[in-house]
Amino acid sequence: MTMFRKRLIELLLNTPLTLYDIGKRLDIDKKEVEDDLRHLIRTLKRSDYKLIVHPARCHKCGFTFSAGHLHKPGKCPACKGTWIAEPLVEIIRK
Repeated sequence: MTMFRKRLIELLLNTPLTLYDIGKRLDIDKKEVEDDLRHLIRTLKRSDYKLIVHPARCHKCGFTFSAGHLHKPGKCPACKGTWIAEPLVEIIRK
C-alpha cells in the first residue's frame, strides 16, 4: 500500500469527510480524491479496514442517493431540487 493511501486511511479513520474536505487537507483536486478512493476501496478488501459512504441527501425533500456515488449529484431525481448535501466517506475497522 502506498504512503498516500496510508495517509488517506489515517485521515478518514472514524472521521467522515466530503471529497472537497479531503482534497483541501491533502492539497489535491477532488476528482483525484474520488479516483484514489475507488482504488482504496479495492485495497481495503484485504485489510482490517472498511470504507463507509454516507450517501448524499436532498435537503428539500429528504431523498437519499445511492451509497455508490462518491460525488455530489447535480439535482434530486425526486423533486428536481439542487440543495443537496455532499456524501461523506470514512474508514472504520472491521
